[in-house]
Amino acid sequence: MCRIALYQPDIPGNTGTILRMAACLGFAVDLIEPAGFDVSDRSLKRAGMDYLEQAALTRHADWQHFNDWRNRAGKRLVLLSTKAAIPYTEYAFQENDILLFGRESAGVPDSIQDIADARLIIPMVPGARSLNLAVSVAITAGEALRQQNLKSDSVSTA
Repeated sequence: MCRIALYQPDIPGNTGTILRMAACLGFAVDLIEPAGFDVSDRSLKRAGMDYLEQAALTRHADWQHFNDWRNRAGKRLVLLSTKAAIPYTEYAFQENDILLFGRESAGVPDSIQDIADARLIIPMVPGARSLNLAVSVAITAGEALRQQNLKSDSVSTA
């Protein structure tokens, strides 16, 4: 299954929501530090509820540590960006993909944009600037799951 990577997230509530979703759907999450908050933040815990303990979270000290790990693991880097041209629905996701999402306030630096194996966009109506980070992650993760044929017997229907 794909992994989700968060590049220096700013808002603890978004990260908590993403960790909760990831725990429920079976995604591993890579948190690329420094984050704009302490991981013990109350808002992160409130949004993640009791799912934080179930989340498969790996913290990386910085971009270089994450990217070195990714290269050794042979993972494709798939960046979601408002600057991209390819809609996420037109991309063929693979199990070795890492879905990278930038900071809520600034996205990712151009140097990271340049090394991504793919750059995807979630199309929006004219005039809309961006979606909430947790919403963007959920939309993209859902499409990746759909393409990878999530079977109903692999998850609880409760």
